[in-house]
Amino acid sequence: MRSLIPAEAYTDEAWFARERELLMRPLWQFVAPRMLLGKHNAFVTRSICGIEVVVQNFDGELRAFENICLHRQNPLQQQPQGVRPLVCSYHGWGYRADGAVDNIPFHDSAYRLPPQERECLRLRRFPVECIGQLVFVNVGDKPVAIEQQFSMDALASLRAASELFDSEVLIATIAGRLNWKLAYENLRDSLHPRYLHQQSVYQQVKFQVQMDETAVAAAKAYHAQGSADRDQHMDVLRGFSNGGLNEPIAQMPHYAWHENVERYGQDDWYLNWLVYPNLHIASGSGGYSFIIEHHQPVSAGRTDLQIYYVTARKKKRYPTSAAVLMAHLEGAEKVLREDIDVMEKVQSALRPGAPRAQLGDFEFGNIAVERWYMDVMEGRHAL
Repeated sequence: MRSLIPAEAYTDEAWFARERELLMRPLWQFVAPRMLLGKHNAFVTRSICGIEVVVQNFDGELRAFENICLHRQNPLQQQPQGVRPLVCSYHGWGYRADGAVDNIPFHDSAYRLPPQERECLRLRRFPVECIGQLVFVNVGDKPVAIEQQFSMDALASLRAASELFDSEVLIATIAGRLNWKLAYENLRDSLHPRYLHQQSVYQQVKFQVQMDETAVAAAKAYHAQGSADRDQHMDVLRGFSNGGLNEPIAQMPHYAWHENVERYGQDDWYLNWLVYPNLHIASGSGGYSFIIEHHQPVSAGRTDLQIYYVTARKKKRYPTSAAVLMAHLEGAEKVLREDIDVMEKVQSALRPGAPRAQLGDFEFGNIAVERWYMDVMEGRHAL
């Protein structure tokens, strides 16, 4: 089956800008694991659809605002994450949990703003939702309800697993010269690991092609016809986010540090969750440790992979916990580099008018997603 998505969807900046407005802004976007926001005044800053956003903990409640001071447009928080009051470093303006200005130093002698004008000064605020320990923000003018985007039943196992994430987090960023859609298409491809990852993850997990004939037929029918109305369109969207037990681990390794954490589940299986549009969570250790991959679109030809490594929650502190996370990073990065290398080659080969991909039946997940995506981009169904 020939793909519906043209090469321009991966390479053209005008397409990328339209994609941001039509697809990304109305949808809930992952921001960070909540463990980074556990303390009062803990914050993270992220760029979401070209908007600089700060998510901050105010006495246990998470609030999201545009990360720009109302005085002279200086970024309020200037680090990716940290613990600091929401105060501008330029002139000392401070902000409350509702986004209102709390303090303006030298107001009466220097600024002398009329009371009604000062009362109207509020940061632009965005809605925040959590699925377990995963924090999402929506920057759209008319946000879809989070229940319209995600099936909470389908993500129940992810919610339960994330509640066992430990508070010690190792963070890495890899800049990829590729379009974000290539990453998600690759994650839905269960055939490539036996070729691309022969000497890494495939040694331990023998990923199998799952030929669900009912799903194949449904995907082909949907590919040909699309959604009849918006309700069906949103119902299809909810089906894109799911996961759980994926494949058995051939030889499950056991390490001494396993005894120090509360394992999620008891199955010696590879765990895998996809959360549309650009989040992937996995455990290659059967629930002892996890990787959170966030594919952040920067431009048509660049995606930053923000990666978080965590173990399951500690039963007790142990001296090698940092080394465990570092070893986890090194092993996972080998697999990621294998994926990034081939995706960058695909990206470099794409050009206007290039032949579209030829999809096989085993790619029924991608077959459905691309029809849904093109219905959004071509205006048949708005979010």
